[in-house]
Amino acid sequence: MFELPYSPDSERYGGRMPYRRCGKSGILLPLISLGLWHNFGGVDPLEDSIKKVHYAFDHGITHFDLANNYGPPYGSAETTFGHIIKTSLKPFRDELLISTKAGHDMWPGPYGEWGSRKYLFASLDQSLKRMNLDYVDIFYSHRFDPLTPLEETLQALTDIVRCGKALYVGISKYPPEAAQFAYDYLRENKTPCLLYQGKYNIFDREPDSDGILDGCAQNGVGFIAFSPLAQGLLTDRYLNGIPADSRVARGGYLKKDSLTPQTLGKITRLNDLAKSRGQSLAQMALSWILNDQRVSSLIVGASSVAQLKNNLEALNAPKFSDDELAAINDIVSSSMP
Repeated sequence: MFELPYSPDSERYGGRMPYRRCGKSGILLPLISLGLWHNFGGVDPLEDSIKKVHYAFDHGITHFDLANNYGPPYGSAETTFGHIIKTSLKPFRDELLISTKAGHDMWPGPYGEWGSRKYLFASLDQSLKRMNLDYVDIFYSHRFDPLTPLEETLQALTDIVRCGKALYVGISKYPPEAAQFAYDYLRENKTPCLLYQGKYNIFDREPDSDGILDGCAQNGVGFIAFSPLAQGLLTDRYLNGIPADSRVARGGYLKKDSLTPQTLGKITRLNDLAKSRGQSLAQMALSWILNDQRVSSLIVGASSVAQLKNNLEALNAPKFSDDELAAINDIVSSSMP
């Protein structure tokens, strides 16, 4: 792990942000990155988005994670971020690590999703215009396409780097065998995969069980976790019912049937353990992910500056004891309500 040294303008970072090397590369990632999947779209107040991005950067978050269809509506999170770049962050472009992705549905017709060369190039060109950028630092294939030849997708990523539209490439949500093929192909073509982005949290440990985390480590690829709070389940938000303004109530990705008595029982027990550590449940959930040295960074969302501030407190967490880690595993594996 590496910490930026103090400098004459270190006040802009509000102190030290721990950084961790991304695989076998020259890139250092802040342990906590900011994702613009939710809460930064055209339906969200622009002033709130500006405040959150500024707060993040002022506190050492240099990595901002986007995708072409983040919003809603599609593209609007990139438009919001582009406004912030143009009006305030452009002088600091060389201090920012900006990523975007293409792979999911973006526009109608046969060329607006998946992994064809045509879609990836067209999508990135649109993203650059929305974000007022000449290039992105990282461009991802957002999901594995089972019908397009993988060589086509990966060669497109290679050529995107070679023509200067991105500095690095990554993949997201690829199955293990396809991921290994991608690592080999990209390395052989002199554009090694920088990052694998996957869902990873206390409840969802598939990247550990299916070998993705070990595969990243063995291939010198960084791993960055999204959904570290399981869409809000790993917080105290649902301990006393479903708030009217929550993702469950709004009909988002997290559904009401996810809140079973068994799950609520686990959340309650995890919350009690977090309290004993002097943390909120959300803070403990983030600390748990960062305890794994195979993880380069994790991506948090933010509905408010206050939420972002609370999440950043996870960086001040005490180390986990063996007993605490065992207790978390016992709670998660328990069949008791």
